[in-house]
Amino acid sequence: MPVISTNTAANSAVRYLNLNAAEESKSLSKLASGSRITQASDDAAGLAISTKISSDVSTLQQAATNASHGVSILQTADGGASNISDILVRMKSLATEAASGTVTDTERAYIDAEFSQLIDQVDTIATGTRYNGVSLLDGSSDFAAGTDIVVGSDASDSITVQIDALDATTLAIASLTVDSQASAETSLTALTAAIDTVSSARANIGALESRFEFTSNSIASSIENLSAANSAIADVDVATEEASLASSQVKVQAAVAAASQANQMTQDLLKLMQ
Repeated sequence: MPVISTNTAANSAVRYLNLNAAEESKSLSKLASGSRITQASDDAAGLAISTKISSDVSTLQQAATNASHGVSILQTADGGASNISDILVRMKSLATEAASGTVTDTERAYIDAEFSQLIDQVDTIATGTRYNGVSLLDGSSDFAAGTDIVVGSDASDSITVQIDALDATTLAIASLTVDSQASAETSLTALTAAIDTVSSARANIGALESRFEFTSNSIASSIENLSAANSAIADVDVATEEASLASSQVKVQAAVAAASQANQMTQDLLKLMQ
């Protein structure tokens, strides 16, 4: 029944125009953001999963940084331990010279002067080998007892870094002398043990460093895989969304045309009254 007080056709056309315009806006938002989920109603479950994965990726990225710091700490400690090892080798050479019957006590006094300075240098290196202001080899830091470095998405994913003290007292060389043949022979035995201790400490450092490097590779692989999984869930398919946008645009244009025609209907009915 043709009427002029209620334009049902226009109301229907406007309703579809609003729906199609909303779909067009959604497609534009997704294309502009690059994300398939711009609001929770787009995919509530997907949003929850994507948020969790994004959190894990962010945590793993920090874990990768932590692992890099761990390697740097161990490399710093190994550098100091290497210098101490070189000093001990030199000290053993001096002790061997002093233990020989071919030198006199006068010459041993000269040898002992250098020997004593090298003992002090061991302590200097042990204290001076620092990372972030913390001495690594004198037993004063938390690394002497063991410190956990988080290298995963959970606090339980950690590596305990323990660095042995390598100062003169710990190595039992602080009171050594080579001012006599007897003391030089005693020093030889002590220095052999000290060199073994440093070698063992360096082996432990190297083992930890290797573990951190493998962990870093594992973290990088996990970040790559999780990022790919998150992309499959959250990233917009540009081709599909472009097709949806084109379809929405056509529907909007059609709804606008329909609304215009519906409004024209009442004008045509008024002509009957003329």
